[in-house]
Amino acid sequence: MTAFRAALLDLDGTLLDSIPDLAWAANAMRVELGMAPLREDVVATFVGKGVDNLVRRSLAGSLEAAEPDADAFAHAREIFHRHYHEVNGEKATVYPGVIEGLKHLREQGLKLAVVTNKPTEFTIPLLQRAGLAGFFDAVVCGDTCARRKPDPDQVLHACELLGVAPREAVTIGDSINDAQAGRNAGTQVLVVPYGYNEGRDVRELDVDGIVDTLVDAARWVALWNQNRDAAEIHHGIAGPQA
Repeated sequence: MTAFRAALLDLDGTLLDSIPDLAWAANAMRVELGMAPLREDVVATFVGKGVDNLVRRSLAGSLEAAEPDADAFAHAREIFHRHYHEVNGEKATVYPGVIEGLKHLREQGLKLAVVTNKPTEFTIPLLQRAGLAGFFDAVVCGDTCARRKPDPDQVLHACELLGVAPREAVTIGDSINDAQAGRNAGTQVLVVPYGYNEGRDVRELDVDGIVDTLVDAARWVALWNQNRDAAEIHHGIAGPQA
């Protein structure tokens, strides 16, 4: 066992419920293009693989979105960005337990990073408006690396920024994208059940634990590190016992 020194947290669906803002922008885009709005719970299933995928899926009204015409997509994307800039952070809410959980993780001495597929231009203002920016030592966004989650690039980059090895980090998210990115990068993986996960049950995911809140995630991390310390003492790694 290796002690955790860092926690890498997803943003949408893990720290914040941003669906009201995203759905408003997606529907404003559809209406401007002469299309009927979608239910908020439908748009929620489109979230997880970045803004471009959200735009594609919102245009198609389906998770299985065909690749749109390049010009039509560029136009729709510009409309979405314009509307999302107007509303970003206005209706989004911090999930219960997030503030307390982040405090507990920091009190344990862990470095914290946000790892999100959301572009930087939306991520930084959202963290600031939600009052969460001060908790994090690093922020890795959807346009920071060449590839986004579920690829491991962002997770590995976050570990590098924090000065930790992947085995010393735990990825905490709400979706298959977080689970695969963390697992492929070599971190431990926790998921919360209240997020989006493209409409799927988190119990289907390959993870090390499902935690109800970030408070529970902090307790899971503390127990892991306590067990690791106990194992070191048992094997004499930590020096002679009293």
